[in-house]
Amino acid sequence: MDLKAQINTAHLPKHIAIIMDGNGRWAKKQGMQRVFGHKKGVNAVREVVEASTELGIQALTLYTFSTENWSRPKSEVSTLMSILVSSLRKELKLFQKNNICLGAIGNIQGLPEKAQDELMQTIEKTKNNTGLSLNLALNYGAREELIRAVKSISKRIVNNELRIEEINENTINNHLYTFNLPDVDLLIRTSGELRLSNFLLWQIAYAELYFTDVLWPDFRKDDFYRAIINFQMRERRFGKTSEQIENINE
Repeated sequence: MDLKAQINTAHLPKHIAIIMDGNGRWAKKQGMQRVFGHKKGVNAVREVVEASTELGIQALTLYTFSTENWSRPKSEVSTLMSILVSSLRKELKLFQKNNICLGAIGNIQGLPEKAQDELMQTIEKTKNNTGLSLNLALNYGAREELIRAVKSISKRIVNNELRIEEINENTINNHLYTFNLPDVDLLIRTSGELRLSNFLLWQIAYAELYFTDVLWPDFRKDDFYRAIINFQMRERRFGKTSEQIENINE
């Protein structure tokens, strides 16, 4: 069955976000250490990035390393940072070939210097690309992001640059890491877990949520297509009634 052919390319989600979960469990099933699962997970990232480029998705955000992940064993954290650096080097040709613009959200300054340098270099080299906006959520946590936004807005008020009465949704949007991205239309989480894990809590206010039991290292293009097909079968009302939506579309 050609799942890609079933996708309506005129009704694609503009921004897809993915919680890439299940690397550790996948490795355990293979009788291997958790880090082996993280290494294999890179293949799934490549599949999803290629599929997004082929379809013409505008933005893709991947939950790569959360603020809570620092609590994992030091050896695992070190391996994750090493995988990040090596992957950025290996995938640069793919980014350039497919006109992909790399970005990052999160407290990047909190990453190891080597990871920061490689990330910034890749972002700089792809900044003029006009295709898929690929965003890595690194040292990211939605609560930390919102606290940061509140502090930044408060500072503007104290400096008489902004009045309290002027604060609205756009004000908050403009102080988030994702200020240059559209809201998330589709959030995918792999591995069967049914939670959001402090990921893009503001940006997914009206996102469609899609959960799959597939462990991240096994996630392939067809799994990605299934999520998009499921998205396209849903009626997105944004607080309105079905009848109102029908009238708008007529």
